Amino acid sequence: MAKSSQLNAYIDFSSYGDGVPILIKDNIQVKGWSITSGSKILQGYIAPYNATVIENLLSNGLSPFGRANMDEFAMGSTTENSFYGVTKNPHDRSRVAGGSSGGSASAVGGKIAICALGSDTGGSIRQPASYCGCVGMKPTYGRVSRYGLSAYASSLDQIGPINQNVEDSAISLLIIYRLSTRNQKDFYKAQDC
Repeated sequence: MAKSSQLNAYIDFSSYGDGVPILIKDNIQVKGWSITSGSKILQGYIAPYNATVIENLLSNGLSPFGRANMDEFAMGSTTENSFYGVTKNPHDRSRVAGGSSGGSASAVGGKIAICALGSDTGGSIRQPASYCGCVGMKPTYGRVSRYGLSAYASSLDQIGPINQNVEDSAISLLIIYRLSTRNQKDFYKAQDC
């Protein structure tokens, strides 16, 4: 169904583990996957480790499934500037899906993914979610580990969920929330708890 949707939301259909399939933005590390941040220059890069959010998904019975299209290096607000081509809005293909997490939002809004992870610096989850008729959440800074995110502006970037409704968004946040001792900022927060 995702291949035939013509949204260009998915750029790859890799899977990792068993469980409920979750679409992953192409700038979040999944061990053994090609992670390109929507860029030609990163073709051939294979992630050597999992991001903390991926480990959290796996430990809760969810499975990364597919890479979502995005603006190259998360620098855009339309998902028109990607090595993989333009992502379409699922409700009107003449309109943009928003960005930079446009592939994630288009797939969820088009009901070909039940949940997707995106990254947000200045609106890159929230804006495409609103364009595509779904719910996007940028967690409070430090709530979700950034370890394994190919950052655009690391002091502002957050990984967050895109879902079809608010309840699912809250559940997704609870699943991906966990600090990592691999990220120095997370390590110091864990010491304060």
